[in-house]
Amino acid sequence: MMNLPGLNLATPVADAPPIAVVEKHEHNLRIYTEYRFEVSFARTLTIKLLEGTAEYFGTELAPTQTYSFSGTKGAIFTWHGCRLEVSGEAESEYVAEETGMVAYANAHLALEGLRDRGGLEGGPRVLVVGPENAGKTSLCKILTAYAVKVGRQPMMVNLDPRQGMLSVPGSLSTAAFSSILDVEEGWGSSPISGPSPIPVKMPLVYHYGLANPEEGKVFKPLVTRMALAVISRLEEEPLSKSVGFVIDTPGSISAGKGGVYDNIEHIVSEFSINVVFVLGSERLYSDLSRKYQNRPTDEAVNVVRLDKSGGCVDRDEAYMKQFRQAQIRAYFFGSDKENGLAPHSQTSDFGDLNIFRIAEDSSNAYGHDEDDMYSRPSGIYEKTIPTLSIQNSLLAVTTASPADRQEVIRDASVRGYVYVSDVDETKKKVRLLLPQPGQTPANAMILGSFPEDVPGLVS
Repeated sequence: MMNLPGLNLATPVADAPPIAVVEKHEHNLRIYTEYRFEVSFARTLTIKLLEGTAEYFGTELAPTQTYSFSGTKGAIFTWHGCRLEVSGEAESEYVAEETGMVAYANAHLALEGLRDRGGLEGGPRVLVVGPENAGKTSLCKILTAYAVKVGRQPMMVNLDPRQGMLSVPGSLSTAAFSSILDVEEGWGSSPISGPSPIPVKMPLVYHYGLANPEEGKVFKPLVTRMALAVISRLEEEPLSKSVGFVIDTPGSISAGKGGVYDNIEHIVSEFSINVVFVLGSERLYSDLSRKYQNRPTDEAVNVVRLDKSGGCVDRDEAYMKQFRQAQIRAYFFGSDKENGLAPHSQTSDFGDLNIFRIAEDSSNAYGHDEDDMYSRPSGIYEKTIPTLSIQNSLLAVTTASPADRQEVIRDASVRGYVYVSDVDETKKKVRLLLPQPGQTPANAMILGSFPEDVPGLVS
């Protein structure tokens, strides 16, 4: 399901918003300043570097190349000064003189020092934590981009189901980065994303299917499974082992309950984390520093506080929903408007689908005791027959057989996703949208409650 899709279904064309005629204007940025902007999903902002040097979350802009942005909030920073040409309509734009880039660059240099001294033990294993909208993902991009820039091959791990990385929202993913990040597309492209000037990445994906890691007991087992995969990969690839990895996390796990951060502690333990960057929360920094301050040298965890960037803004749920739907649309139809993808539509019988819905009581699937976490896996999923309730939903096609035990299905990686565009309960037929033509996958498919339904993906 990772091949390029078929050519028998055209990309749906939404009504184009009225074109606003906006004259080009320029911004002259002094050293250590950044141009911050917000642009809606209905508009496009284009930016061109005319003079000097500049970077977008750690990735350098090519001179005179035009970059297009839509539905994003970004910042272009310059170390030596630059001149930008901007055209389009932004909801907000300004030049900021106070940024966190110097601190983030120092964090990168500190990690480089650890990599040079790591030897056979490997590079730093970095965890980034903090509340929502603190700039965690931006910091992860910067650290990854800087490592690639100096010839490293870092691994990036996304444990935030609300933000897809080389996959759709609702998933947890990891990938090794040996080429630069894509300025316009963020983390870059996977094989199903369509044409790209940047080499594609091959992510390993697990499906979580819930919005909040605090909702149930599925998150911890998947973290354990991801940690096993990442550490095994590092042992097989010396280039990645010497560099280590960076982990992005959801803000919800940083809220804590009475100073206890159960999911953070689980990630630290499973991944053998030795560096924790805390963004935007002095309380979290204080709690974690106190917890890890007296550990043995070979198990030391260095907790470092970094200031939240002034460019971080709250992203309301309406924006995040649009953002998720844009990611899902790009998964099936590509992000390149001129060279879009054309997924395959086909009709399947109810009996051809092996759908497992995340059980509503999955939060109690493993009991309440840590020692009992893996002892009662029977409540993870419920086998479900297609109904109208699954229309407009995504199904994660796993590598597991429907006859496998439920914990095997839970821990199975994802081959790809299919979209349920129509359900006919009378004829017991389901119309599916697949990235490529072929037989209906016989593998176990997971239906979660997140991401939410995406109506109108296929018109």
